[in-house]
Amino acid sequence: MQNSLKIQSRSRQASVPLISRLLNPLLWIVFFMSLIGLVVYLSQDEVWHLGTYIRLNGLSFVMISTVTFFGALISHFSNNYLRGFKYQHFFSYYSLGFICAVILFVISNHALLIIFSWYFMGVFMAKLIGVNSDWGEARASARVAMLYFLGSTIALIISLGILIYFTNSFFLEEIFQALESVPYAFLLVSALFLIVAGLIQSALFPFHKWLLSAMTSPTPASALMHAGFINGAGVLFTIFAAVLVASDTLALLFVLGGFTAIFAQFVKLLQVNVKHKLACSTIAQMGFMVMQCGLGFFNAAIAHLILHGFYKAYLFLSSGEQIEMRSPQVPARIRIQVIQGIIIVLFGLVGGGLFMWMTSKTSLTSTSIFLTIVVAITVGQTSLNIIKEPSMNYAKRIGLSLALFIAGIAMYALVYNGISYILQDVSYSLFPHKLTYAEIIFGVLFLVGFLLMRIGIYRKTPWLYVKLLNITQPHQTTVLKFKK
Repeated sequence: MQNSLKIQSRSRQASVPLISRLLNPLLWIVFFMSLIGLVVYLSQDEVWHLGTYIRLNGLSFVMISTVTFFGALISHFSNNYLRGFKYQHFFSYYSLGFICAVILFVISNHALLIIFSWYFMGVFMAKLIGVNSDWGEARASARVAMLYFLGSTIALIISLGILIYFTNSFFLEEIFQALESVPYAFLLVSALFLIVAGLIQSALFPFHKWLLSAMTSPTPASALMHAGFINGAGVLFTIFAAVLVASDTLALLFVLGGFTAIFAQFVKLLQVNVKHKLACSTIAQMGFMVMQCGLGFFNAAIAHLILHGFYKAYLFLSSGEQIEMRSPQVPARIRIQVIQGIIIVLFGLVGGGLFMWMTSKTSLTSTSIFLTIVVAITVGQTSLNIIKEPSMNYAKRIGLSLALFIAGIAMYALVYNGISYILQDVSYSLFPHKLTYAEIIFGVLFLVGFLLMRIGIYRKTPWLYVKLLNITQPHQTTVLKFKK
């Protein structure tokens, strides 16, 4: 019996390609090395340079730790999930290539290395999307995604090309120090192309089609995409925060991120496919992340993308458990009773107040108030889901809501404070500024839009329902085009 079990164990190991077996321990080694490096780095409190092309700062160590951690978890999952898959070894090679490209991106101090790594992040992710090359739709999805990623790279080349020309330097630190030498008109153009590059990779509206067309990727590839790749805008904007601040384009980021967050929350309610629901959820979270950048809280954006990575990786890796075979049902109408509304508002206010106290964000006249509002919305939405749960009485619902929102706010605040401490050496990682009338007006519209979404206004407006459904369809070449 023992011999037969040993033989089965050996046969299972033999069915997993060598690269797939080696990738997981390799990533764990790099993860623990990055944690040790982070501890040593914080004790010395200075940026490390390896020559003139490579620099290691707090952001570098945070992102290396994050991407290798998620990569190790997903690699371990894929060894079982993809066992017997014809292209499992290619999946491992592409995953390793993607992780190496991310690491190069966050440690580069040279513009050409930034462009090179950004491009190959897209190349390897497109390869993961179309890793099953026998499937015509997968090949088509990879081509569509690569066209978007190529456009993002071209936008980044134009942006950095302008900065290189006027600052006469290829090195990021020298470019940031010489931004005053760039005429404002050209600095603005550079910032706009930089924003476009980030929006495309993070699938913000109107560049969301590639993500909705990427459903052909295996579940582990989707997890890596949503937990790592799509967060690229937050990292890009944090690295180039000095350019965004100097060009006065933060308000534009705030508006674009807020619009995308509301749009994606709306269209998520229309989806019937599990992966499409998760994709729309990711787009909404990327909108919130870009909003935080627009508010001047780049440290909050990094904290958000890390927490989102944990959450979304778990959802994708467990998505199979959510699939049920059942007959279509009429969606229940969204009804919020008065007492429920009062409880939600109170919990949101208390949650926002707790976050302000724990993070010392107490100003009501700067953009920090919007960061608190976003937290309060999240708390209120979670409370609504619990309060409307019919399997518990009111006392249990309120008690559970209270416990969860305190734990959630505390965890978010702790992660936020930790990331803020690590990113002290990053220029403008925290840049709250006084509110403008445009930001106040959009903030009010954002809250109204969120309320309309929650009460299900789209159900009563057929043209809006059809419009939202149409613009969230995958690219036509990636759906049911091939006979085999």
